[in-house]
Amino acid sequence: MSARKAQGLRLPVLAAALATAGAAAAQDVSLNYERLSSLEEPVAFEIGTTTLVLNGVLDSALVHDMENGEASGAGFTGNLQIAALAQLANRWRVGATWFGQYAASDAFGDDSGEDYTDNAALSVGGVWGTAVAGNVSGTVRERTRRLRGVGNAALGFDDFLGGLGDAGAGYVGRFGPWTVAAAADGDGNFDLGAMSQRPHGTSDYRLTLRANAGGLTAFDAREFDTMGASMVGELVHGSTTFDAGVGFERLMSTGADADRGYLSAGVRTKTGALSLSLEGHYGRVGDGEEISAALGARYDIARGLSANLGVNRARLRAAIGGSTIADADETSTELSMRYSF
Repeated sequence: MSARKAQGLRLPVLAAALATAGAAAAQDVSLNYERLSSLEEPVAFEIGTTTLVLNGVLDSALVHDMENGEASGAGFTGNLQIAALAQLANRWRVGATWFGQYAASDAFGDDSGEDYTDNAALSVGGVWGTAVAGNVSGTVRERTRRLRGVGNAALGFDDFLGGLGDAGAGYVGRFGPWTVAAAADGDGNFDLGAMSQRPHGTSDYRLTLRANAGGLTAFDAREFDTMGASMVGELVHGSTTFDAGVGFERLMSTGADADRGYLSAGVRTKTGALSLSLEGHYGRVGDGEEISAALGARYDIARGLSANLGVNRARLRAAIGGSTIADADETSTELSMRYSF
């Protein structure tokens, strides 16, 4: 690594806004709420008194829908996150962060497989924590969720059904052994979370708590208010990680209410260049049953370059008061080459 790149990756940069949530630094701000994120250290360089930090992913995939043998094809996903960071005379750190992702797929034989999303936010941080405004709806979720599976694994329904609006404000701070995070939108919805991670003996333990008040729109445009709480526990021993999460959610609308409960669990391990994961999920929404499973694999070919596999199954058909809130019955296999930077 060059001296210039090393300088760009010093603590003020990492503490300001782009390391992943797994780094557990209280000042981090990441706007990547998508399935694919870079496993590499971000690239950083300086322009005057401002540090630019960037990382991203390029992924080219082959997808096969196992429920419909003719629905197969190719897909491409590319995303990039850029932050401009600086430190003021009073030692406050200010930053502007942007994330964008483009995804295209012809795997299902129609024109609906093309999608672009982006998020942007401004942040200011000090010893008191970091305040952020913009597209912050996923900041608490990313800090308190179970780890994603490796490769192309994607476990369905492992979250609340209700959520925040896209734009709002949030806060992240550290208090003793706990990192706390909060976000709220303009409609009064909120997301609160807390995380503690500590080593003990030869293992590492993580515990997260989360409470959420959000909204959900059914297929017929009926609006539901939601309230939920969840907890995640994680154990890391050597190259293997075990975790489990449990959640409860209340869905409420005029003349129609329902309760939802779910349990998810998984294991990840790495041996040499090969990483594997296996996850499962079971829950109920009113009279509807939700089941999902995901198997993932990643083989590291070179720095940033990997081959990835995912086999994913998800099934949920749920209606509340005559309004359909979920209708999914999918099994797919995805193989891809991925480059992270």
